[in-house]
Amino acid sequence: MQKIDSYPRIGIRPVIDGRLGGIRESLEEKTMAMARTVAKLFKTELKYPDGKPVECVIADSCIGGIKEAVDCDKKFKAENVGVSLSVTPCWAYGTETMDFDPHIPKAIWGFNGTERPGGVYLAATLAAHNQKGLPAFGIYGRDVQDLNDDGIAKDVKEKLLCFARAGMAVALMKGKSYLAIGSVSMGIAGSAVDPDFFQDFLGMRNEYVDSSEVLRRIEQGIYDHEEYEKALAWTKKNCAEGEDFNKEEKQRSREQKDKDWEFVVKMTLIIRDLMEGNPKLREMGFGEESMGHEAIVSGFQGQRQWTDFLPNGDFAEAILNSSFDWNGKRPPYMVATENDALNGVSMLFNYLLTNRAQIFADVRTYWSPEAVERVSGWKPEGMAENGFIHLINSGSATLDGTGRQVKDGQPAMKPYWEISEEEVQECLDATTWYPASLGYFRGGGYSSGFLTKGGMQVTMCRVNLVKGIGPTLQIAEGWTIDLPQKVHKILDERTDRTWPTTWFVPRLTEDNAFADVYSVMNNWGSNHGAISCGHIGQELIALAAVLRIPVSMHNVDPGRIFRPSTWNSFGMDREGSDFRACNTYGPLYK
Repeated sequence: MQKIDSYPRIGIRPVIDGRLGGIRESLEEKTMAMARTVAKLFKTELKYPDGKPVECVIADSCIGGIKEAVDCDKKFKAENVGVSLSVTPCWAYGTETMDFDPHIPKAIWGFNGTERPGGVYLAATLAAHNQKGLPAFGIYGRDVQDLNDDGIAKDVKEKLLCFARAGMAVALMKGKSYLAIGSVSMGIAGSAVDPDFFQDFLGMRNEYVDSSEVLRRIEQGIYDHEEYEKALAWTKKNCAEGEDFNKEEKQRSREQKDKDWEFVVKMTLIIRDLMEGNPKLREMGFGEESMGHEAIVSGFQGQRQWTDFLPNGDFAEAILNSSFDWNGKRPPYMVATENDALNGVSMLFNYLLTNRAQIFADVRTYWSPEAVERVSGWKPEGMAENGFIHLINSGSATLDGTGRQVKDGQPAMKPYWEISEEEVQECLDATTWYPASLGYFRGGGYSSGFLTKGGMQVTMCRVNLVKGIGPTLQIAEGWTIDLPQKVHKILDERTDRTWPTTWFVPRLTEDNAFADVYSVMNNWGSNHGAISCGHIGQELIALAAVLRIPVSMHNVDPGRIFRPSTWNSFGMDREGSDFRACNTYGPLYK
């Protein structure tokens, strides 16, 4: 992962009425206090992927005109600022003080007070941003505050944090890469990597290696051998092997299975090294291999050319996607199954907004109440009464997805620094590693089997590419649910008992796509989804707006939707205006 000194920072621009002779002087302290208060909020509430507080850079002086605006811009460029927030309690000269950088996410907080018109500056400068084609988020509190009130109202805090999380996600992915290991898997369109999408919309590079590079490194010993021994010992101790459900005459021998364990552990080390590099390899004489590909997300093709004769990537993907391994707790890596780059990006969006591991899954089956009762004899009730969706894929899902971590008394997936050692062990104990189904994976390997605990708030999202439109984003907030054990067994074994299962219920609304659970499944744009702990639809919508990716489907409460102010100029229909605005402004980096 990135080192702390290379992480982008949030720049705070205290904007002031530049008229000297009594006006500016009376506002200096208040304006700078707003900047310091917001910086404290961000430092307290926001964390980098390594768990350290997000850093803020405040302009050296209040900005009352173009000279100070330019000085601020120079400082921000020198100090790696990736997100810009202007704050003001008063009127100021809009076009002289605004941020002109077209590629940095930006917002303005105009203080709602009657003594000085911060709201007037906000409106005037947002109009300038809109006129000049530089979209900015507008933040304005619902209730009037006194000028000497240095607190941040609850609604203002929510918008500040939503904007900052979305902006930091944009800044963190900029300049990084998606590493495709292999090519297109089984005709899945999402694994036909589109470099224009990554470059124009995300500001990211694309890196490619053939799957044979993994095999080359295994055969030529291009990995840390000392770490491999440590990893293999940890795996034997903590990753319980399950029953072999293959037909007896097709089962691999014990010797073959043991070699498969050795192989998949090496795969895990190598895919990690391909993503981020490893200085140990340089010491071993492999200078080029030591550098990695600066990949913030990757994908492994696997099926079928690899898995027809070599152990599958399920173990490597599952462990890398988790928040822990033989070296202890650590930030999860984002690794997409079947090289589905679009689902990899969806996982990346969720991760950068939350710092939590992500579940990669097929959006596999809608179970209607009638179908459940017919095959199991149980009539769904409670949260399951309207039916549910079976999220399942070959065992590549993060082990955090077992739901064995706890936050506020509920099952959760947490940032790695909040996870206890006991929770790590519970996630491991809740996972069984089954010999891979040889019908799917002729080359063997192991697949993780677990059942996600019910009662966890989750958000599922997916980026899709649509000809004539470009990228779109789908969002479904909901919950994981528990089923009676007998019912779970009956339904689960109709698919593949060796794979991890999450039973998912979306929040229903009056919108057509969320009128019932069937409609959510029926309107989902692909076979895969990225599932994050927490209801983060608001942040995903804000992030998508910054990147100019329209949201085609969501169940977020309208009162929580937060987009740049210029979106209001594209009509009163929120979804239609989103498409029109994104089409008008085009990709962020084009």
